[in-house]
Amino acid sequence: MSIAQSLLPEFDQEMATTRRLLERVPEDRADWKPHPKSTALGTLAAHIANLAGFGRQIVDQSEVDMQSPGSRPASVFEGREALLTRFDANVRATREALARLDDAALQQRWTLRRGDQVIFALPRTAVLRTMMFSHIVHHRGQLSVYLRLNDVPVPPVYGPTADENPFG
Repeated sequence: MSIAQSLLPEFDQEMATTRRLLERVPEDRADWKPHPKSTALGTLAAHIANLAGFGRQIVDQSEVDMQSPGSRPASVFEGREALLTRFDANVRATREALARLDDAALQQRWTLRRGDQVIFALPRTAVLRTMMFSHIVHHRGQLSVYLRLNDVPVPPVYGPTADENPFG
């Protein structure tokens, strides 16, 4: 089994869990923040939806320059339906890109830069795990707290929640 093929079940599970949280984003609370320095709920959700497509960039390019126009899509919340449509399209595109990777491509160096400044250069497999998988999980954790603070029932992530416990 290739490295990419071993990543796909994890990707599928994490994206399904992420979608369940995004399905609960309250449209009328998109501007809500738990703290003045925090990201707004809708912006956070849009960022998560965008991150799901970052895998395609990691697979198809050898680097991303964050100063280049279009390198980062705007995290604009345009409603739950648009959010889920964008997330689903990004998940599909990333999954297709991952499925066609071979082990040699996963070991190639991938660079994130800001102009001449190299932020990091790592094997593509490490970038997929940290900058996409873990990055989404990190923000998904934030989103679950935002939902809880807004009295939105939180779905199971890695096990039952106080809102949805099938074991009673």
